Amino acid sequence: MKLSKWFATVAAVTLLVAGTSAAFAADKIKIGTEGAYPPFNTLTADGKLEGFDIDIANALCAQMKAECELVTQDWDGMIPALQAKKFDAIIASMSITPERKKQVAFTNKYYTTPLALVALKDSSLSGTDGEAVKGKTVGAQASTTQADYAQDVYAKAGADVKLYPTQEEAVTDLVNGRLDAVLSDKFVLVDWMKNGSAKDCCKMIGDVKGTETEAGIAIRQEDNELREKFNKAIDAIVADGTYKKIQAKYFDFDIY
Repeated sequence: MKLSKWFATVAAVTLLVAGTSAAFAADKIKIGTEGAYPPFNTLTADGKLEGFDIDIANALCAQMKAECELVTQDWDGMIPALQAKKFDAIIASMSITPERKKQVAFTNKYYTTPLALVALKDSSLSGTDGEAVKGKTVGAQASTTQADYAQDVYAKAGADVKLYPTQEEAVTDLVNGRLDAVLSDKFVLVDWMKNGSAKDCCKMIGDVKGTETEAGIAIRQEDNELREKFNKAIDAIVADGTYKKIQAKYFDFDIY
């Protein structure tokens, strides 16, 4: 599932990589991302896309010798926009789930993450299971695996679950005392705890057992050739050390 200006409307950033790809349509690939999910994808104040997802996209396009264009899209509309052919692939930390596989195809994983729970420093929360959050108000970003878990497990256990369009809105409500906890991708929360407004307000409660998921690149189901190109490129950047170099910019532990 980076805290600069999260409410950016649609912006486009063109990433040009030398070379051509004879096997995919017009040698160009348009890639959708959110631009509001640090440290994976975010927009800087001047509208530039950056983050782990963006660096991975750059590396994959270079490996495929393709010309790529990255465009931002609100998270809720990401899969519909792919299906409407507004772009050809999604590189936006999208977890591979059975429900999403009914709508899109996925490449092999490019990272793996569990969910985790953060709370205010003075919170009485001491666990991450349903019993621990009973009677608490828990926030999560809508249309995500964390939202699904919060609704399927926490709400049924007696928590009040609130869903938000962006991660930024959820953590802002936590900082302002309107939530007891936020459920999200562990790596997003780790980054926020280091670099965001959580430094003085919040604490990590821990990983949520059994929630580990793989993030992949989403492709339209009929685009098998493109999916295989991405798969080969993922394997190549892992094998030649490019992946490890990108990972080291954002994490001091292995996420593959």
